[in-house]
Amino acid sequence: MKLVGYLGLAALAASVVLGSTPSRAQNGSAGRESPPLRLVQEIPLPGVQGRLDHFTIDPKRKRVIVSALGNNTVEIVDVFAGRVIHSITGLSQPQGVLYIPEFDRLAVANAADGSVRIFDGTSFAPLASIDFGEDPDNLRYDAAAKRIYVGYGEGAIGVIDPKTNLKLPTTYKLDAHPEGFQLESKGPRIFVNLADKKNVAVINRTTGKITTWELGGVAANFPLTLDEAHQRILIGTRKPARLVALDAVSGKVVASVATAGDMDDLFYDEARSRVYIPGGEGFISVFEQTDPDHYVPMDRTATSVGTRTGTFYAKRDKVYLASPSHGNTGASLLVYEAED
Repeated sequence: MKLVGYLGLAALAASVVLGSTPSRAQNGSAGRESPPLRLVQEIPLPGVQGRLDHFTIDPKRKRVIVSALGNNTVEIVDVFAGRVIHSITGLSQPQGVLYIPEFDRLAVANAADGSVRIFDGTSFAPLASIDFGEDPDNLRYDAAAKRIYVGYGEGAIGVIDPKTNLKLPTTYKLDAHPEGFQLESKGPRIFVNLADKKNVAVINRTTGKITTWELGGVAANFPLTLDEAHQRILIGTRKPARLVALDAVSGKVVASVATAGDMDDLFYDEARSRVYIPGGEGFISVFEQTDPDHYVPMDRTATSVGTRTGTFYAKRDKVYLASPSHGNTGASLLVYEAED
């Protein structure tokens, strides 16, 4: 375990594009005794080079699992021990990763060879390789129906049965490659970012009907998450860099605020009514949701250039972010604790 002290914080802050980290008063959090996120740990990813992509969590074993796309590996990190305990090698540009607790399985989407590979969650032995043809990317799980959903190709979402590790005939055809998508837990819909079309597709899993919602002129919409309690869809766009909130009933844009640029993930902290958006330009934008239609900037927390993917581990109140290697500085997980 490597704790980051004042020197580590200074080094991270120095890497932020456009200069030093702004003061809290400049970003709407004046008067707070502490920032909303506090850097508490840096976990090395030894030997990992290149781009780091998406994450998943094994909650029972307290593991964070990272897709190291540029390294052709998946890194298994024990967050209690603060170290990598296993690397799955021989992958082919892994993008999406998904741990399924009830089956103790790990699914990995490989962009280069078109496969979704299934591994045992204990031994990490390979169990199956399922062909999706082209660019399988994000993975999501429907715990009620026990189905894995796979975004892939020029525009499709397919389905895997995790019990048999077989691809099912159900396929939802889309107008562009699916980027970030989420399944609502109390309804039949899937909300899908179609970045090439600058809109969001809404799939009804029961009827198969697909509609699209516009984003009000913004583009490059990659990450997407849900605030189901308030019926809001939260989307990050890169052109320009915005947090966009949609009403999940009407599809109307209800909020649009400037945020960190070059993002590829965003997280909703339901307990604190906050949104965390890591931007590759070198900081995390933090917003307070004062009501479902208003998002107030709280802080800009320093990370490092290229840090734009991660996960929010709600039960541990931690944000884990992937910091790629730079020069003589190796890749690592940056661990931030959410402060009340």
